[in-house]
Amino acid sequence: MARCRLVLALLFAATIAPATAATVRTETIRIEPPVVENGGERPSPGIPAEDIEPLMRDEEIDSGLRSPPQNLLAVPKVQYDTDGLPKPVARMREQLIEAARSGDLERLRMVLEANEVMPTLSFTEIDDPIEFLRNSSGDPDGAEILAILLDVLEAGWVHVDQGTAQEMYVWPYFARFPFAKLTPEQKVEMYRVITAADFAEMDAYGAWLFYRVGIGPDGTLHYFVAGD
Repeated sequence: MARCRLVLALLFAATIAPATAATVRTETIRIEPPVVENGGERPSPGIPAEDIEPLMRDEEIDSGLRSPPQNLLAVPKVQYDTDGLPKPVARMREQLIEAARSGDLERLRMVLEANEVMPTLSFTEIDDPIEFLRNSSGDPDGAEILAILLDVLEAGWVHVDQGTAQEMYVWPYFARFPFAKLTPEQKVEMYRVITAADFAEMDAYGAWLFYRVGIGPDGTLHYFVAGD
């Protein structure tokens, strides 16, 4: 469990930059509201709807990596039986599990290189994917990151965005499940992957920030990534 807190701490630290306060001299200018002919005040013009910044841009939602604020998600059907997976999806999941159980990070390289596209492993640009994963691990051999991958893939899964270009099979299901709707039993499942302190931080943030895996219906691995 300690590995979860370490990964999340690094993710949150990377998004916060120190700021230096500076004293700025300001001058207050009083602006009188315009007056219409009958003596009433002219109402302030409204902000055009097209100028209002949305909570999330369409392209962020469409990417499959980001979803609307967690508690606004509909409760999906959670599944555990891999018989419900299309054969290409089940095959990719099994290849990832075999690589993770081997304890050899280079086994994962073969899976990634055989993939149709290089999956998203980070929201920043990276060079060598395996070296990136090795450096993200808490140990020099990458065993921790393999253990995380295994934990994630052995959790329940959800089938999201069905019938769209972003259709995906996602592990663990917590990544696309409204936090407020988690049952006590589901929270026990979740705490096998993260700690209660990790969950409190993510709940306050409003999104699942730990690792998740997304596999397309054709068996293409689209992402194994943490963060937002």
